[in-house]
Amino acid sequence: MNVRAKVSRYWRSLGPGLVTGAADDDPSGIATYTQTGAQYGFQFAWLALFTFPFMGVVQEMCARLGMVTGRGLAENIKLRYPPWVLYGAVTLLCVVNVINIGADLGAMAEAVKLLVDVPAMLVVVVLAVVMILLEVFTSYKVYSEYLKFSVIALFSYIVVGFLVNMDWMAVLRHALVPTLTFSRDELLLVCAILGTTISPYLFFWQSSQEVEEEILLDKLPVTKGLPTPADIRDMRVDIWTGMFASNIVMFFIIISCASTLYANHIQVVTAADAARALEPLANGVLAKWLFALGIIGTGLLAIPVLAGSAAYAVAEALGWKEGLYKRYSDAKAFYGIIAITIFGGVLFNLLGIDPIKALIYAAVGNGVVAPIILFFIVRLTSNVSVVGTFVSGRASTVVGWACVVIMGLVGVALAASTIL
Repeated sequence: MNVRAKVSRYWRSLGPGLVTGAADDDPSGIATYTQTGAQYGFQFAWLALFTFPFMGVVQEMCARLGMVTGRGLAENIKLRYPPWVLYGAVTLLCVVNVINIGADLGAMAEAVKLLVDVPAMLVVVVLAVVMILLEVFTSYKVYSEYLKFSVIALFSYIVVGFLVNMDWMAVLRHALVPTLTFSRDELLLVCAILGTTISPYLFFWQSSQEVEEEILLDKLPVTKGLPTPADIRDMRVDIWTGMFASNIVMFFIIISCASTLYANHIQVVTAADAARALEPLANGVLAKWLFALGIIGTGLLAIPVLAGSAAYAVAEALGWKEGLYKRYSDAKAFYGIIAITIFGGVLFNLLGIDPIKALIYAAVGNGVVAPIILFFIVRLTSNVSVVGTFVSGRASTVVGWACVVIMGLVGVALAASTIL
């Protein structure tokens, strides 16, 4: 097989995992990484390496659960746990997702205003309507390809990293040697980073998207048999590629802002401020445009994922027809949840909450909710009666439980430092 054929096969093997990884770097994540670099320099560059295995293992668990059972995460929880567990998890997901969507829309509007002088609220409404129409009325096959190609927006941040003057030895040292003082501010930031990289909405999206992919390929387990070794291999390539892309972008945003904003003692209020601040510090207007366009592009990718994950969870919990492969007329309630969730984000912007604070606290909210839902993911994928011979291996299970414990402890430590 020649190089071109190998690259083509590799690209075809990418799908839900790549989209999930890219959606992980939403405007909320970008704001969190920007603040990290601007406030602490290279100090937290190590988090990009630290979170990578956790992200990969957790998303692989979610993907395997969807592929083997032919059901999304919410439906699997519904079949195995009491109703209060299901409804509690879905409610937490929806609340955090609406806040996240609102914060993302606000950040995108600020980025658009940086490039074109238009009212921010008008941008918020227009973006919301466009994304609803695309998600509701575009066929899944076309829409999934659009999501894959939207990943290109992420590479703007890697380009920015090479436009600035970088002390690569200092970057390497901080990337490999963790430092943390356990102050409240640092715990808040770590919780936000864990929440924006290991996010609840990605769990629900990943498992349900694997089911959609199986339906698209006419390989749904309940009708066509269990996944083959080749299916599992392609899924793993897809997942780990997506998580690597997500983390390399996180890494470059942190070190780029450390080399420019932190080095020049510039504090930012919004992600758009960060883009504006880069103009005199990093090769003129190009860095500013790349940073701003990255915010817009990742928002266009992440918000449909946020709304879609909420719709999957609600529909599976209530037994409604669901799936982006279905027409609007066949799944009105499912698509209705998508529209309601996105417009909830629009209303959030009317509250007048500071955009950067909203983004950070949305990430913290994800960090608090994630270990609760992770608990059920690890248990489900370790249960032979749920996934049969496709149970998680010992190493994956250990990493999964470690993720639950670490995220739980960070959340508890943050709460304790706030109260005391």
